[in-house]
Amino acid sequence: MTTTHPAPALTPQQAGDRARQVLDEVGRAVVGKPEALELVMLGVLAGGHVLIEDLPGLGKTLLARSFATALGLDFQRIQFTPDLLPSDVAGAPFYDQRTGEMVFRPGPVFTHLLLADEINRTPPKTQAALLEAMAEAQVSVDGVTRRLPEPFVVIATANPIEYEGTYSLPEAQLDRFLLRVRMGYLPVPQEAAMLRARIARAAPEAALARLTDPVEVVAMRSALERVEVDDALVDYVVALVDATRSHPQIQVGASPRGGLALLQLARARAVLAGRDYLVPEDVKALAVPALAHRVTLRPELWVRQINADEVIAALVDTVPAPATAPGSPAAAPATAPAATAAAARS
Repeated sequence: MTTTHPAPALTPQQAGDRARQVLDEVGRAVVGKPEALELVMLGVLAGGHVLIEDLPGLGKTLLARSFATALGLDFQRIQFTPDLLPSDVAGAPFYDQRTGEMVFRPGPVFTHLLLADEINRTPPKTQAALLEAMAEAQVSVDGVTRRLPEPFVVIATANPIEYEGTYSLPEAQLDRFLLRVRMGYLPVPQEAAMLRARIARAAPEAALARLTDPVEVVAMRSALERVEVDDALVDYVVALVDATRSHPQIQVGASPRGGLALLQLARARAVLAGRDYLVPEDVKALAVPALAHRVTLRPELWVRQINADEVIAALVDTVPAPATAPGSPAAAPATAPAATAAAARS
């Protein structure tokens, strides 16, 4: 029996270099979406799950499959439909006629990267089958708990709630997603470039290289723990989360899990930029994707067509940010492109 040895510890700079290589590789398949790709990469680095919410046909499935390939992760896909059962997700015991025993047959959730495609096209009971897996990286069936592979990442795609044949995701499950990403339509020149690239390669999709493996992905995640966070920035994260609970347009504010998610995503952004310290811009850039799906707006705002992204973006503008980052050259620019708040809201 072979033994899998842990990968050597990575510095934040080394993890950032590898993450940027992965982004460049995925960008060969998913054209014209650098902000969305970066947000997904940040979610993987931060050890969380990603919800991609947008209309059909915008490349959500291709994005998930491309990340699995470039990261060297095992990949499974579940197409969520109204008749999907929880056992179709987690697995179920079956009777083995050869041995006369009940044997557990693992479901597609037993993988490294799971694409939960159109997750809001199935009723909440089946949606909830993913809840334990997302929260605890384990599955309990018939009183037996089974661990999932490490790392375990769920990239879920969802059509807008107003779209026909969809169900609202339960708030508890929404809170388990580290961030929400919106893709949007390509600008006309980039859409034309995408079509020309498809003609030029004479294949449905670009062939991507495997740049890393599950062990190294875990090491990249561990590098986040070496990113320095000043107390002033911790207070800033808490102030942003607390502001959602007293905002006049928000009925239910973000949970403490929202603060944890925002902090880890900000550290991931610092790593992607090649830094081992946090700056206020890291927190600002991730506030909308980390918090907007965790709040419930007052019902009257739906009539006025105001969404949570707009409310959180305005809130970020009103909460004072620390002037400097500790122990770090505050004036030093980021060394790699990172998602801005405006890009996250697009």
